[in-house]
Amino acid sequence: MKMITVIGSMNMDLVVDTSRVPENGETILGNSFYTFPGGKGANQAVAAARLGGDVHMIACVGNDGFGTELTRNLHEEGVDTANVSYSSEKSTGIANIILSEKDNRIIVVPGANYELTPQMIEGLRDIIKMSNVVVMQLEILPETVKAVLKFCDELTIPVVMDPAPAKYFEVDMISSIRYITPNQYECEQLFGLDLDEALEMYPNQLIVTLGKDGVRYFDGEKHIHVEAIQTNAVDTTGAGDTFNGALAYAISHQYALYDAVKFANAASSLSVEKLGAQSGMPTKEEVEARLAR
Repeated sequence: MKMITVIGSMNMDLVVDTSRVPENGETILGNSFYTFPGGKGANQAVAAARLGGDVHMIACVGNDGFGTELTRNLHEEGVDTANVSYSSEKSTGIANIILSEKDNRIIVVPGANYELTPQMIEGLRDIIKMSNVVVMQLEILPETVKAVLKFCDELTIPVVMDPAPAKYFEVDMISSIRYITPNQYECEQLFGLDLDEALEMYPNQLIVTLGKDGVRYFDGEKHIHVEAIQTNAVDTTGAGDTFNGALAYAISHQYALYDAVKFANAASSLSVEKLGAQSGMPTKEEVEARLAR
C-alpha cells in the first residue's frame, strides 16, 4: 500500500448561506447555517482516503467536542488518526465560511492547529519516513512546516504543498517541494510574476488551478492546459483540497504528471456538486467514470 501522510490543519467549518454579503455595519438575515468537518489538512486527507489511499493524519485539535467529532469523522473516513494529538491549551480550530452567489469568503481561527510544533514532528520521524508522499498546507505554524520540509528533503520524500494562506509561504521553501499547487490569485501573491513567467520558472513543479478555467503547468518545453470539466457547482469550498488530495493519491501511485493532474482535475469537478468541503469528495470509481465521460 502506498502511504500518504497529511500534516496540517483540522477545523470545524461554521457555514452561513446567504443571498448576499452584508455591507460594513449592516445586519442581514441568512438563509441557513451548517457545521461541517473541515480544515485544509483534514479535507485533503479525506479526499485521498475516499480514493482508496492509505492516509495518515498528523495534526492537533482541542480537547473539546469539535476536536472529538473531527477525529472521529476522519477515522470513519478510513484515515489513520493515531497521530492526531489533543491540546489542553487551545480550542479546536474553526473556519467561518460565508457562502453567497456560488462563491465563498472564509475566516480561519487556527486554535489548536498552532499547537503542532517542530518538537512534535521530531517525535514522528519514523511515521513520516514511511510515507510515499507528504501533503502540507500553511494553516499550521510556519516553523513546523519548515521542519517537515527539511526532513522530507533529507529523505527525498516528495511533498505536495498547497500554499494557502499564501502570506505564510516563503520562496526558499520551494526547493524542498515536489509539487506546489496555488490558485491563480495565490500564484501572483507568491511570485509577483504573470502566470506564464511563473510557470516557466518552475517547470513540472508549479501547478496552478484556475477554477472554471481548469489547471495549467509548464512541462519544460510547452505550456500544458488541462481544461475544466463543466459541472453544476453548489459549493466550491473543498475544490482545492480535493485537487490536492487526489494529486497526492495519483503521485503516490506513480501516475505520470499529466495523468495525475487530469485525475485531480476530475476529482475537483465532482467535489463542488454538494454542500460542504468533504461531502462531495469522490471515490476513485466516480473520478474514472467522469474521465471516461
